[in-house]
Formats: sequence, C-alpha cells, structure tokens
Amino acid sequence: MADQVPQIEVKKLPDAKVMIISSSWHLDICNDLIAGAQRALKEAQVGTLKVAFVPGSFEIPLAAQYAFERGFDAVVAVGLVLKGETLHFDYVCQGVTQGVIDVSLKYGKPIGFGVLMCNDLDQAIARSGIAGSKEDKGYDSAIAVIELLRLKSAKIDSPGELN
Repeated sequence: MADQVPQIEVKKLPDAKVMIISSSWHLDICNDLIAGAQRALKEAQVGTLKVAFVPGSFEIPLAAQYAFERGFDAVVAVGLVLKGETLHFDYVCQGVTQGVIDVSLKYGKPIGFGVLMCNDLDQAIARSGIAGSKEDKGYDSAIAVIELLRLKSAKIDSPGELN
C-alpha cells in the first residue's frame, strides 16, 4: 500500500564502506536519488562513502561487483529506466534487477535497489526525493542497506531477537 513507509531507526555504521553507483542517464533525477542516499548514509555516519557513475542502469550490477571486490561492504544502486516504444525497457529492467540480485547473493553483501523503472518522467520525479515529491527512493534504498548491514552484524540474544 502506498504511503505506508516503515519507520526505521537509523543505526550508526562508522566502520562501513558504502558506494553509491548511479546511471549517467537522466542525471537530474539521478542526482536527486544520490542526494537522498547520501543523506541517509550520513545520518548513519558511514565511515567511507563514494559515488561512482556508469553509462546506464544495465551496467550497475558489474560495477557493484567491482565495488565488492575492492572491499566495499554495501552498494546503493540508483538510476532511471524510462519506458519507450520498444522492448528495450523490459530487457534492461529485467537485466539490472536480476544482475543486482545475483551480485548481492554471490558476495553476501547488500545492494540497496533505487533504480526507478517508470512509464514517464512525472512518475520518476514523484519518486526522486526532489522537494515536493511523494517518495525518496534514494533515501529508502540507502536505509535498506543500513538495515541489512546492521542485521549482518547483529547478535542473537534469544530466539527471534536480533540486537
């Protein structure tokens, strides 16, 4: 359901190394997504924060693999794929989604998925985190990474409880 965003306390991660990887297409939207991700990661006091750009969203999974091979703990992936007149949209969306899943599982490290896949620019703007937008997917995807990093290092004190 829309407008049912979970409230998650931002945990401090001063030892974490996180890379934001962005597509170079639609930089106005991507820069807003990056800003949202940076805001969340700064709230978490992430120790190392880098931003890298790739030509398009399809290249994000391989760039994430490179980041993990260089010792990063997590990646926040942002980009925008707009629906066009051909099936290219479907293949790019499927490829980037499956690629991100594959790399995350291969390395056992989180990738926050902030790649927007929209029918038009208005949908992208509404999710970009720009002033007045209804959602901030850059921020949300970074929060997901923060929570997964916390979960990975959590201790289990009793059954069903993570600290």
